[in-house]
Amino acid sequence: MKAVVYQKPYAVKVSQVDDPGIQHPNDVIVRVTSTAICGSDLHMYEGRTAAEPGIVFGHENMGVIEETGPGVVSLKVGDRVVMPFNVACGFCKNCMAGNTGFCLTVNPGFAGGAYGYVAMGPYEGGQAERLRVPFADFNCLKLPHGEQFETDFVLLADIFPTGYHGCELAEVSPGESVAVYGAGPVGLMAAYSALLRGASKVFVVDRVPERLAKAEQIGAIPIDFSQGDPTEQIREQTGGDGTDKGIDSVGYQAKSQDAEHEVPAAVLNALVETVRATGMIGVPGLYVPSDPGAPNEAASHGQLLFSIGKFFEKGLRMGTGQCNVKKYNRQLRDLIIAGRAKPSFVVSHELPLEQAPMAYEKFDKRIEGYTKVVLHPALAA
Repeated sequence: MKAVVYQKPYAVKVSQVDDPGIQHPNDVIVRVTSTAICGSDLHMYEGRTAAEPGIVFGHENMGVIEETGPGVVSLKVGDRVVMPFNVACGFCKNCMAGNTGFCLTVNPGFAGGAYGYVAMGPYEGGQAERLRVPFADFNCLKLPHGEQFETDFVLLADIFPTGYHGCELAEVSPGESVAVYGAGPVGLMAAYSALLRGASKVFVVDRVPERLAKAEQIGAIPIDFSQGDPTEQIREQTGGDGTDKGIDSVGYQAKSQDAEHEVPAAVLNALVETVRATGMIGVPGLYVPSDPGAPNEAASHGQLLFSIGKFFEKGLRMGTGQCNVKKYNRQLRDLIIAGRAKPSFVVSHELPLEQAPMAYEKFDKRIEGYTKVVLHPALAA
């Protein structure tokens, strides 16, 4: 089958690889109909991780079941499904508590597993024609048959639940004001989710015009940080108080105001200033324990210069961690079906699998409006 294979930093290639097979009675094989490129994939693409050449990328996947193992009981050939990026067993202590992003079974020695991602277990990615799904009864979310909502449903694998998770971490409630730093796909989903949850004002901070335009399109207030201190801009529009809640959708690759260099704690410290006293910060943005490309020695070990004094003085609270997708994906699916949510507004390009190398390059450089790319393996090049 064809798959997107990592070659070296800034290089992926669509290559022929072995078809996946049933390895356990609880496996299914899915024919992939849609798979998305994620900002997290760029960390590997840029050589910022320990990813080895040959890894198949892709953790945002959906498709149709082609084969089932003998132990699968709730799924059948022909079912249309979407898979959380978290690979989870469903029966360990963390999964039983709903913390499926931190499964203790699927990746020994590490809390959590994912498709096609370095250090997240031996699971091939889904930027390919087929995908093996382990513990399939637990990991597959059934979808209505057909092709309706295809580009909305694929976002249930990661960014829609992850954006919603940012709101959960910050405990966003109706009527509150929210500052979302980062207007990439997760940031836009966080802003969208805050509006779905009834936030009164949602500010979205970025410097890329296309992304700020997307934020304004959904009813958020765009804040261009290249035009001045975003904290001051937001305070001017909140009577000097700042916002009730804040969400970091950027993570450890935050850039300086001039975008010339990385300042890994920039967003966290900006949120400490932006959010009012006793408010709460949610951090779905990725922070890593090690980063060989970090701008300084401490940051390369995941140690950041964080304004803990101001954080403590203001009585702020913070929630962090990757999304437990299964906690949200069923309800978000039903919002899509009911016409209450249409997350596909964030998708800028739908392309055949063969165009993945070009899409990675343009998405990485944030050019030509590349905000979110969905690949369709069956689409003709």
